[in-house]
Amino acid sequence: MTTKILVIDDDLAITELMSMLLKTHGFEVLTANSGAEGIKLVKEKSPNVVVLDLMMPDLDGWQVSKALRTFSNVPILILSAINDPAMVASVLDAGADDFLVKPVPSSVLVANIRKMVRQTGILDRVNINKTGNLSLEKQPAYSS
Repeated sequence: MTTKILVIDDDLAITELMSMLLKTHGFEVLTANSGAEGIKLVKEKSPNVVVLDLMMPDLDGWQVSKALRTFSNVPILILSAINDPAMVASVLDAGADDFLVKPVPSSVLVANIRKMVRQTGILDRVNINKTGNLSLEKQPAYSS
């Protein structure tokens, strides 16, 4: 199964560049050039990870993160030129899962996306049984 990434950024050049880059690493890539369009695509396409810009004119990254959290647990990776610890904390509190500062080496971006996909896979296997105890379903390391 191919990992589906949704890139939300108001800059068309950025979404095109990110799409090309991520496709070379084997990801399926969807793009949106507004926060509203991105929210709609999460509902319709169920991506595995959202890569989200903070500063957009219609809905900013904070608003998009909050909106996504009302209906989805999709991992959200903020990719922004803003490097202010207070803003990082604020957007993480709004529902984002990770934050990288632009420019970021492509290897670091890809590694962070893969980490988020792995973490989601682990969380999908965690169960709370009837007695309220956590258990982890055993999954085969590989399938034949």
